[in-house]
Amino acid sequence: MKGAGRWLPAFLVLAAIWGNSFFFIKVAVEVLRPLQVSFARMVLGAAALLAVVAVSRRSLPRDPRLWGHFQVASVVLTTVPFTLFAYGEQYVSSVVASIWNATTPLCTLAFTLLLRAERPTAGRVAGLGLGFAGVMVVLGVWQPMAGGQLAGSLACFGAALCYGVGAAYMGRFITGRRPEPPVVLAAGQLLSGAVQVGVVTLVAGVPLVDTSAPARVWWSLIALGGLGTGLAYLLLYWVQGQAGVTTTSTVTYLIPVFAAASGVVVLGERLSWNQPVGALVILASIALSQGAVRLTRDRAGVPVR
Repeated sequence: MKGAGRWLPAFLVLAAIWGNSFFFIKVAVEVLRPLQVSFARMVLGAAALLAVVAVSRRSLPRDPRLWGHFQVASVVLTTVPFTLFAYGEQYVSSVVASIWNATTPLCTLAFTLLLRAERPTAGRVAGLGLGFAGVMVVLGVWQPMAGGQLAGSLACFGAALCYGVGAAYMGRFITGRRPEPPVVLAAGQLLSGAVQVGVVTLVAGVPLVDTSAPARVWWSLIALGGLGTGLAYLLLYWVQGQAGVTTTSTVTYLIPVFAAASGVVVLGERLSWNQPVGALVILASIALSQGAVRLTRDRAGVPVR
């Protein structure tokens, strides 16, 4: 891993972009429907990445099998989770949505263990158990939830589950491919997702674009698509190349912090005590499952049977 002074600024920018994505979603769903937010996000994100592909004089893949994998990956990495987050933020705060997003590493680990892609060590199993407890704390299962809060929270958690499935699928069928560079793969995936959600939106009888939306919504969509879905991919791959995949994955710890800053300060959102406490439990479980905090048996490399 290279010196932190080289990659840390980009790492922090990436955390800020992804953390504030939930703010932009919240602004957009005040006017637009969830499918419209998802469509605009993917179209703008794909346009940004396609521009990079064109400037770098690269081309999209021609292998039809890879495009088939793009279609599958897009369902669980963009089409469904983007729509679920937009739906969920109609009922829960942007900060709570970011907390649910923070469970993505645990969902990814759960699916990789189910697929037997990783060994179920004591630390990983304990991390999953602690993460489940954190989810229960965030939900506040001991108290009734008003209105659509439960549905909103479950939608956001469902999005994180989709990311877990998608990460496992990408790792097995897409990201290990050569010679396609990551930006080409990301552009192909987002382009596939944009087509998918566009078709679904039309079939559902929802207009693709709402021209009556106020300027703040359009600026939010541009930021969400161009920055949170386009530029963020480029920063992600660059930081991974400089700092490594493990260090880059710790961006998850900072996303709720940036989301809280914009949600509480700008939108005036309020949090109950169990939400930040549950978030801390979830982050601790991620640290445990990723080996940042080790159990004695993990040091010896003893798997759980």
